Amino acid sequence: MANVFIGRQPIFDRQNRVFAYELLWRGGEANQAGFADGDLATTQVMLNALTEIGLDRLVGDRLAFINLTRRFLIGDRPLPEMTERVVLEILEDIEPTAEVVAAVERLAGLGYTIALDDFLYRPALAPLVERADIVKIDLLALDTGDLREHVATLRRYPVRLLAEKVENARQHALCMELGFDYFQGYFYARPNVVEGRRMPANQMAVLQLLAAVQDPDITDGELEDLIRQDVGLSWRLLRYINSARFGLNREIDSIRQAITLLGRRILCQITSLLAMAGLGEKPPELLMTALIRAHMTARLCEARGLDPDAGYTAGLFSVLDALLDRPMTELLDDLPLSAELADALRDGRGELGGVLTTVIAYDTADWSRVADSALDPELLNQTYLQAIDSAGETAGLLN
Repeated sequence: MANVFIGRQPIFDRQNRVFAYELLWRGGEANQAGFADGDLATTQVMLNALTEIGLDRLVGDRLAFINLTRRFLIGDRPLPEMTERVVLEILEDIEPTAEVVAAVERLAGLGYTIALDDFLYRPALAPLVERADIVKIDLLALDTGDLREHVATLRRYPVRLLAEKVENARQHALCMELGFDYFQGYFYARPNVVEGRRMPANQMAVLQLLAAVQDPDITDGELEDLIRQDVGLSWRLLRYINSARFGLNREIDSIRQAITLLGRRILCQITSLLAMAGLGEKPPELLMTALIRAHMTARLCEARGLDPDAGYTAGLFSVLDALLDRPMTELLDDLPLSAELADALRDGRGELGGVLTTVIAYDTADWSRVADSALDPELLNQTYLQAIDSAGETAGLLN
């Protein structure tokens, strides 16, 4: 059976809601970082996304962006019939010949949403723009002046604009100012550091709570008192613990009981998760990313004879920089983590760091790093799919 590498990169709207996912899958028994044959890549994406796994499992009720090669565009290769759920991305290296333009017009007429990928405007591309619904602009390919000029030019067409490779707050703010409709990139998954910005009070409280529950010297009584100080957190914690997920044969009605029955480490994990979930101004997809990484890292650690609890915490905390808008190095100075966990989060050192690095690479479709990993690609694929399911179940209990 061919191995399948899966990456889901979220695309956000102006209200930080997930509008769609771009499916960035790759495959190959040699665990290659990419495909020499783009047609094979598109084929495997469609087969695995639409038949073997299913869009419901991968993207829920969101749209799925799928890259389309020239042969799929103008040839007789089958395309998914879910026209209302799939966005076809026309790759930037496809020249706008009469045959290509006619094919795009035909697909648009069938009801597909058409997107132009990594778009750099030139007059010859006007026929494609006229038939497209979404134009994706690569921010790294344009300076600010060129970007403004591109936006002004494209405003003459009835298209929605998607900013690709948004990597920091300045780019995001500029694209908001210019009226972009959608946003894609590492802005939501990497730290957004604004010089001189004070951490909001709620974020400071979360960091202090995370530091306290990770402190190995805190006593059970101190832990209980800390959690009980936050009535909302206490209520959510008890509701979460009493869910069917834990299968307890008795109802837990106090933090002390929870510590006794579940143990300190599990309770601290749950408390950390609930605290991070309380940062409501961040997009929910960021917490989903944390959960997927947490479950995947824990499973892979267990498979390699490492501590799965440490793996779970490493995966969960891998998005702290984005959640709290501070560099990971600064956050680690404020968190009393073990040296193993801190090294893994800081620069991917150690066995745990190696697993976490591979998980992050897999989750962000960084196939060159995935290819360098010693982990079995089929195990990665299976574990990732299991992590998506587990993360969905966990997220459902947080609402």
